[in-house]
Amino acid sequence: MSLQWPSSVEQISRIQLERRRIALERARQSPFLKKRIPPGAAEDIWHKIPPLTKEELRQIPPQRFHEEFCIQPRVRTVEYWRSGGATGRPLFYPRSAEDMVWNLLAFQRAFAIIGATSEDCAHISFPLGVHPVAHLYARAAIQLGIGTVWCGAGNNTPSETQLELIDHLKPTIWLGMASYGLHLANVAETKNFDLRSSSVKKIIVAAEPLSPEKRKKLESAWGAEVFDHFGMTEAAFVAGEGLGHHGLHAFTDLWFLEVLDEAGDPVKDGETGSLVMTALWSNSMTPFLRWSSGDLVSISTKNSFSTEKPWSIFPIMRHARRTIGFFKVRGVNINHADLEDALFRDIAVVDFRAEVSNDGDNDVLHLQVELRSGNEQKIVALIKKAFQVTPKVSLLPRGTIAKEFESSVKAPRFVDKRG
Repeated sequence: MSLQWPSSVEQISRIQLERRRIALERARQSPFLKKRIPPGAAEDIWHKIPPLTKEELRQIPPQRFHEEFCIQPRVRTVEYWRSGGATGRPLFYPRSAEDMVWNLLAFQRAFAIIGATSEDCAHISFPLGVHPVAHLYARAAIQLGIGTVWCGAGNNTPSETQLELIDHLKPTIWLGMASYGLHLANVAETKNFDLRSSSVKKIIVAAEPLSPEKRKKLESAWGAEVFDHFGMTEAAFVAGEGLGHHGLHAFTDLWFLEVLDEAGDPVKDGETGSLVMTALWSNSMTPFLRWSSGDLVSISTKNSFSTEKPWSIFPIMRHARRTIGFFKVRGVNINHADLEDALFRDIAVVDFRAEVSNDGDNDVLHLQVELRSGNEQKIVALIKKAFQVTPKVSLLPRGTIAKEFESSVKAPRFVDKRG
């Protein structure tokens, strides 16, 4: 199979130079974007173009989005993609047939870098619907001759049924959000189904940050090798972990990626900043130019792993967290990923949900927790030691939180009720 891999770093640089100019030309055809772009050549004015945010796009009335943002007529649309995220009005992006060629190519690479072949079968548990991730993985797999089981998440196919299908159809790869993978493992435990002895040997997770503790918990529960992938609805599959687990190989021949500091200036190689993406090829309908994804990442061009060609020439991305992923409780910033790690590090914790509310003049961190063993005070002491905040802890019966995950596109694990 040919995935049109570039042959060298120099070729990637040439692609970026040419395609950034085309991306700029296409963005200038958008009534909304052209007002943001100063005159001049791409190499001269690039950093003068303000990064574009989702909140700015939400200012366009939905019924006017196509006419104001897109650059081809509606009849050229072959499908719509729902934007991700758990907050704010969702956005729906049209995609042309030309765009889809490149988007599916990107997702073919997602399977190539984990060593998948036509001998594999992929059980896909990403949500099926207008959000594109599940059907893109599935369609790319079919193009590569890989078997597919289109389950969707728990709201598409009940989790108990999914476990039965894993047992009966013997898939070798499971794909889904890490939170749902943990949920399936919890259901399997209650049903005395041993996931570790199942046919699944590799796991692809995406759509939420994967912490070391969550990875460890997944690998332990499934007895499988976990691969972290990263994408966004404004692009497609952007970066993924390969067989060597060196980090996320960022496909910079398809997407021009920048990492910026708070002032909007590029950070040094390998330093953490805000991710800004420009689509180099799949921009014939929605010309995303300098899109601010809301992710904090680092990208290093100094990594080269000769044993992993052809993707060894790509830079390595490491995902830090979402910029919005924290609670501020009584003056203390509690990062969602850090809170998740602190709880999942305890093997007695099966699942949890975190809420912050206001009780009079005081902010209250309320943790609803499912435990294999132990009591509320154990969790109170753990969180107080880690964050200097005393939480309110409620114990829930096993499976309570899992039932809510069944009907959610993204797990509602963190909720701020302060308004």
